[in-house]
Amino acid sequence: MLKKSILNHINDKDMESLKALLAGAEEMDILYAYYDLSSEDQLIVFRLLGKDSALSVFDQLDAGLQRNLLRSFTDESAIEFVNEMAPDDRVKLLDELPAGVAKKLINSLSPEEREATNILMGYKPETAGHIMTTEYISLKRDMTVEEAIEKVRRQAREKETVYVLFVTDNFKKLEGVLTLKELLIADCSAELEKVMHKTVMKVSTSTDQEEAAHILQRLDLLAIPVVDSEDRLVGIITIDDAMDILEDEATEDIYDHAGLADVTGNEADRSEVLINGSMWNIWKVRLPFLLITLAAGVFSGAIISGFEDTLQSIAAVAIFIPLIMDMGGNVGTQSTTIFVRGMVLGHIKIQSFFKHFAKEVGIGFSIGLLIGAASGVIAAVWQGMPMLGLAVAMALVVTMTLASLLGFLVPFVLIKFNVDQAAGSGPIITSIKDIVGLVVYFVLVSAFLGHLM
Repeated sequence: MLKKSILNHINDKDMESLKALLAGAEEMDILYAYYDLSSEDQLIVFRLLGKDSALSVFDQLDAGLQRNLLRSFTDESAIEFVNEMAPDDRVKLLDELPAGVAKKLINSLSPEEREATNILMGYKPETAGHIMTTEYISLKRDMTVEEAIEKVRRQAREKETVYVLFVTDNFKKLEGVLTLKELLIADCSAELEKVMHKTVMKVSTSTDQEEAAHILQRLDLLAIPVVDSEDRLVGIITIDDAMDILEDEATEDIYDHAGLADVTGNEADRSEVLINGSMWNIWKVRLPFLLITLAAGVFSGAIISGFEDTLQSIAAVAIFIPLIMDMGGNVGTQSTTIFVRGMVLGHIKIQSFFKHFAKEVGIGFSIGLLIGAASGVIAAVWQGMPMLGLAVAMALVVTMTLASLLGFLVPFVLIKFNVDQAAGSGPIITSIKDIVGLVVYFVLVSAFLGHLM
């Protein structure tokens, strides 16, 4: 419903009403609708969001969408936006940007934010230090509960979480932990040393990020402290970041196991080349596959030439050649798009690929039956030749089933062998589908209408 309302306002060019609609909408509803919008509409919606909502939505977008949005900003607005991000979210974004762009953004940050960012960037990638946040509330052991509550109240808006509070000495050495609930129900005059838990589960800055996330998950913690080599508190990892890490690591492990590497990252990089690359680089990607199509077209012409006697005897046969070839092409394009989008968004799981593959082939077969039956009836009535209608119907069933099969299988194989599926899938599918479709059609025509030749 939100998506429909957004599109209505955009079509009516009623930006004020759209801005009011977005201001009153839940952020998760905005996020769900956002992914279904065109890139132009996404940009409109994002620019109409309030600053807090924009930051929240931006943090939850995938890396590709984040990069696209940043490109649409002016330098000044990009710097302002990145400056407002939490340090850990900022580092996550900078890791995805080209080195030159990341360096420019870092140098443009305020001194305080630049220092926080450089601290995290200084740790090795995929370690707890690199993905932690420095926006946490630290309390001193000699504080009273009342003093601690007052500090939490003052800093709550600026920090990532207040539900878990960590206690240090005057040298930032980690000494205890307590929850916000425990703090609120404690005696106001008691010192934190008396109410905190002195046994604290922690990780070091060099701990692998996946290990840290597993500890959070296994112990059902909301946050875990990160300490340096001298046991000083330098940051925390929150449960939402841990879940993102586990999801990313699981996806990466599945792709690696299947020999597919980082599909999302590769697709983003290849898209960048095909859209913004030089003419020569685009030729290198696209021309080889088009040459395959050229060769297949010549071969298809040879097939038609081989059945020249059939065409001369029954001219009506030629009428339905474009129909068979085009319908197969449309089904193949649909299947390829569905497969690649499903892979990138995580809707198609590698471990269950053949289940999705079998379902798509079944869908292609069922669509082929429906379209084939309708086309067969039209051909039979139009040309007054029932057997020609049967040949057209059966050829369409075979061609459309094959196209749906290839639509899933070809991009899967190309991705597996690290070949650009965006440029290669269409030509390969078209070539195989056209050749097989023509052979099947002419064989069926010869079998059913041979007595007329």
